[in-house]
Amino acid sequence: MIKKYEKLLIPVISILLGLLVGILVLLLSGRSAMGLFRGLLQGATGISSGSNLNLRYPGEFLVTTMPLILAGLAIGFAYRCGMFNIGAEGQVVMGSLFSVCFSILCPLPAPVGPIVALFVGGIGGALWAFIPGILKVKFNISEVVTGIMLNYTALYSANYFIINLPGSSETRTVDIPESMSLSSDFLSSITNNSRLHWGIIMVILMIVLYWFIIEKTSFGYSLRATGFNKEGARYAGIKADRSVILSIMISGFLAGLAGAILVLGTFNYGRVLASNENYGFDGIAVALVGGCNAIGIAFSGLLFGLLKVAEPIFQINGIPREVGQIVSSSIIFFVALQYGIKYVLDKLSARKKDRASDKGGVA
Repeated sequence: MIKKYEKLLIPVISILLGLLVGILVLLLSGRSAMGLFRGLLQGATGISSGSNLNLRYPGEFLVTTMPLILAGLAIGFAYRCGMFNIGAEGQVVMGSLFSVCFSILCPLPAPVGPIVALFVGGIGGALWAFIPGILKVKFNISEVVTGIMLNYTALYSANYFIINLPGSSETRTVDIPESMSLSSDFLSSITNNSRLHWGIIMVILMIVLYWFIIEKTSFGYSLRATGFNKEGARYAGIKADRSVILSIMISGFLAGLAGAILVLGTFNYGRVLASNENYGFDGIAVALVGGCNAIGIAFSGLLFGLLKVAEPIFQINGIPREVGQIVSSSIIFFVALQYGIKYVLDKLSARKKDRASDKGGVA
């Protein structure tokens, strides 16, 4: 029974252990652990201790979660295809750059404008991912090495182009045209003026598309087969080199969408960044906790988004905001120890069978 639900149990146990670490830190520092749970509840639902309801909290919770889920899907897709796209952070940045440049320089009427701008952002991420893909195929250079270096190249290149857009200052661009924005007065009004926008529809579509491609198509099977055994896939007639490049470009497209959503929906302008915002790196945690499964990544993204958005609420409740980061880091740590957790689960399962045998049951 334990073996059957192992893929679900390991992330759940990791999450519970991470929360336990956060609780222990609070207890050792003389603070109440209830503040942690109150902060998480308020961040997710908007319900405070006084039974007051503020829907701005869940609205901002979803806004924070959307790019995390897309980044997690990007990392998960590459991982399922045998690649480690650690360059997703740079692809997020390039997705932002492409979408903001297109929105400012080539504005289109709504509702076509934001849809095209999203696609352009995804293309920006895909083209940036093409670089480590082609280097891996042609020269067998690890995508990890090139991806890390390209993250910094993307950051400083994007800053240069953003500063030189018409009307830009040293810190940001002009606001993108309203016809290119994903902002929604309706979604904002029902969530007490939060920044919730129509990008949520794109996130849901990408979750479904990720599941469909990976699990239900021969194309997805060929990509996974290439990642599992490149030479075996080539022997079976699969164009292995093309599959490698397509895998990381699709991953880059998803990461680019994360960057586009930030520009077109969350901020509505391009920003000059002093450092990376770590959406791509957080996506690694989201993908691993979610088991690189579409639904798992969605729930994992919600969890990490909740921990991020609850940090200021923790402070209101007298809890250091760093506790949220401790919990997130602990969850990642325990996921990394998944083989140790698996070992313990196997031992428990074997012990249960031994007891059943001693009682005359079927082993």
